[in-house]
Amino acid sequence: MRLSITLLSYFSVIAGVLGTDGPAIVLQDINENQKTLHTNDWADRIWKQVQGVSSCSGCQGLLLTFKSLANLGDRTFINTLQNVCKKSKVFSFNLPTESSLSKLLQVEDADVCDGTIELQGPIVAEALRNVAIGSKTAQHFCVTFLGLCKYPSVEEWDVPVPPDRAQRKRPVPSGRDPIKVVHYSDIHVDQLYTEGSSADCNKPICCRSFSEADEPGRTDSPAGPFGEHTCDSPASLEQSMYEAIKELVPDAAFTVFTGDIVDHSIWNTTWDYNEHQIITSYEHMDTHMSIVYGTAGNHEAHPTNAYQPSSLGDSSSWIYDLLAGTWSRWIGREAASKAAQIGAYSTKYPHGNLRVISLNTNLYYRGNFWLFQRKMLRDPSGQLDWLIQELHNAEKSGERVYIIGHMPLGDRNAFHDQSNYLNQIVNRYSATIAAMFFGHTHRDHFQITYSEAPNNTFENALLTSYIGPSLTPTSGMPSFRVYDVDPVTFAVLDVTTYSADMSSPTYQTQGPQWKKYYSAKETYGPLTNPPVTDPKAELSAAFWHNITEVFEKDQTVFDNYMLRLSRGWVQPECTDECRTSQICMLRAARSQDGCDVPTLGHSYHARMDNRAERDECGISVLQATFSALVAKKGVLEMFHEILASLNVKLHV
Repeated sequence: MRLSITLLSYFSVIAGVLGTDGPAIVLQDINENQKTLHTNDWADRIWKQVQGVSSCSGCQGLLLTFKSLANLGDRTFINTLQNVCKKSKVFSFNLPTESSLSKLLQVEDADVCDGTIELQGPIVAEALRNVAIGSKTAQHFCVTFLGLCKYPSVEEWDVPVPPDRAQRKRPVPSGRDPIKVVHYSDIHVDQLYTEGSSADCNKPICCRSFSEADEPGRTDSPAGPFGEHTCDSPASLEQSMYEAIKELVPDAAFTVFTGDIVDHSIWNTTWDYNEHQIITSYEHMDTHMSIVYGTAGNHEAHPTNAYQPSSLGDSSSWIYDLLAGTWSRWIGREAASKAAQIGAYSTKYPHGNLRVISLNTNLYYRGNFWLFQRKMLRDPSGQLDWLIQELHNAEKSGERVYIIGHMPLGDRNAFHDQSNYLNQIVNRYSATIAAMFFGHTHRDHFQITYSEAPNNTFENALLTSYIGPSLTPTSGMPSFRVYDVDPVTFAVLDVTTYSADMSSPTYQTQGPQWKKYYSAKETYGPLTNPPVTDPKAELSAAFWHNITEVFEKDQTVFDNYMLRLSRGWVQPECTDECRTSQICMLRAARSQDGCDVPTLGHSYHARMDNRAERDECGISVLQATFSALVAKKGVLEMFHEILASLNVKLHV
């Protein structure tokens, strides 16, 4: 198929790309320009490369072209991608046929495209201007933005941790009555949630009056007062959870909150908007909880995901100062001082021999475009070195340690290098670390750290990462967790998930009814040999490995696990390769072992509910826009036409 348009319609498209301050259209050789428009040699060659065995070579050609575009300046780069985003219908479920130009050029969700790329575009443009083609950073770009190339190999580094000459072992549980620890995550409170507005829209989140048709009284899908699955949490749902925690766990020792307060309206965040959201939610927590240990979520930043390493600048100082100020009431001045530097801290629990170390995992997140440097940073902001010091001091003092963070260290979006280095550190101090707690995925699950990964067995299972479900209902029923914890060793003895069933006929009329959804020990304990049912026995990493072996053998048990991911909302069909991949991820505290294989245009998929596909906590319009270029040939051809008008040098 050849994309042909009249010069009039062509120039109307290009005018939208350039804006008022972009370079003038070069009209020196109309005939040559027309030839480029109609033959699309570059688009054809790139398309064949990215669809074939030389897909990585095709990506390098694209990168050179992106680099040339970025060299024209931020404004031209942003305007171009905004228009590609809008014209390609990045957020449309029904993909346009290549024979239909009208569908291809249909504008949809313009504000989402414009706003997000306006905010994040300058960071990506700067990265492209500096990237060396063929480098490790270039390969990371191809994987992250286009789903092309393989993940680059981990840069080998023996992290300089002091040796454990004492050969310490994990302590056995004390047998004393457990204490309670609360864990919630990804609350994503939408202060602009409007009861009665449309819960059915084409935006990343709904339940706002985006247009007159979305306003209360004008829609066939009115939002209820306590939330919808297509929307982030209304303030009423957040308040309901805090009240439920106070009622159900009045004796909680402390609370772990693993980040993400700000909603998913990533196209119109501002410093003031995010600051208001963060302060408001932490004030509510302070009203209902005694001690809250928080972490920095990727959505707390503005632009979303953008945490600049300290060696590159101080653009993130505002969010670090803000978080340090809100956390200081619980963690003290010294810990808050460190949080103000890098968004991480270490503090002592005042009523026991426990140290809580909060990591800024955004410094290892693929969605943080500040990390795409010409030479990738081995230890952004020096956090790994600081973590070793804190763990070593805790070991010498005989303290137990909880590590908390937003993104799990084995998440598919964690850079493999830093995940590997963190895994080395965690291995070294596994006798001191009692457990780790994360969020970000919005799902109810866990990950296991091994001493001999990827040769994983119950004998070399060392530690468990407990990954908490979200309050926001976009991926399931709103939920939180309560851990039974040994008061001496701080080992996790049981995990109980509480949820509010949104399918209940009284949910919207009487409010959420928070009930026990399941206990890990009651559900899984009898399935191992020997059974683990003693209420004062630890749910060890070996126990969780044995449960993954049960998943391998018993499809019914595995199906029930998959149902619990969404807290009973969706029962996905997952067998054979799907089951193997899911179990692999449970055993992958190193992201390099996570069974995630890059897929062509992987950022460009369709959701079953006809809305835009997104990572639950890392939606990137820019990634989706770039992916559209290798997912739909018509978009690549349109991109070629825009580049030709700008005299951008094309590469294959």
